[in-house]
Amino acid sequence: MVSPLRPNASALMRSLGTLLISLTLVSCSVLEVKDETAGWNADDFLNEGQKHMAASDWPSAITTYRKMLGRFPYGQNAEQAQLDMAYAYLKNDELALAVSGADQFIQMHPTHPNVDYAFYLKGLALFQPPEGWIDALSGVNPASNDIAPVQEAFLVYQELINRFPESRYTADAKKRLIYIINVLATHEVQVASYYYGLGADVAAINRARNVLETYQSSSAVEDALGIMMNAYARMGLADLRDDTARVLRLNFPDSRYLN
Repeated sequence: MVSPLRPNASALMRSLGTLLISLTLVSCSVLEVKDETAGWNADDFLNEGQKHMAASDWPSAITTYRKMLGRFPYGQNAEQAQLDMAYAYLKNDELALAVSGADQFIQMHPTHPNVDYAFYLKGLALFQPPEGWIDALSGVNPASNDIAPVQEAFLVYQELINRFPESRYTADAKKRLIYIINVLATHEVQVASYYYGLGADVAAINRARNVLETYQSSSAVEDALGIMMNAYARMGLADLRDDTARVLRLNFPDSRYLN
């Protein structure tokens, strides 16, 4: 019987050894990637990050600032990097991280001279309405829409305006607040109208009344009064209906609800 051929054991071991050494060398060359920032100080990182910002290269800016804050978490440069990174997150559409970054800055540096900017950034990240956003609120059941970020933006801008009336960001915050007030009031009216359509008059009145109590300056006041008047009428509450109609007539004499 002819025995099968067997490879030379020593030759096989030498081949395997050579292969393992080659793999080790390749692995080391892969792992030993040169860190160009190894000798950088905080100024170097900040300058590099701001170069990326100027070029609108938001991902690179974020990477640079994160690396910087990992090595130099304290000091004026670190504080500037935190603000810059929050802005870069905003521009890169990473809104939750932008909110978190701005909020962290506010909590860590409540008396910082640029904390007003952090409030402004937080408001921007919480609510940046796309075109037709208000119309999209209606839907089948407007009460199911999540407007919590809009409500939080409302509070953030209010705090910015009240705490920093002389801030360079206050004028724009006021404009955004007017828009947000109308968004929130419109949503309340849509919910009130939805409840009224279901015959839930008390719920409709409560949502409409919230517009009068919270968003008196909004463009939704007329609709809120109209819904309340009609709901009171359907409930047989003539005195409340007449009182509401009088307020409606005084402020909106040509209202469609009075016809």
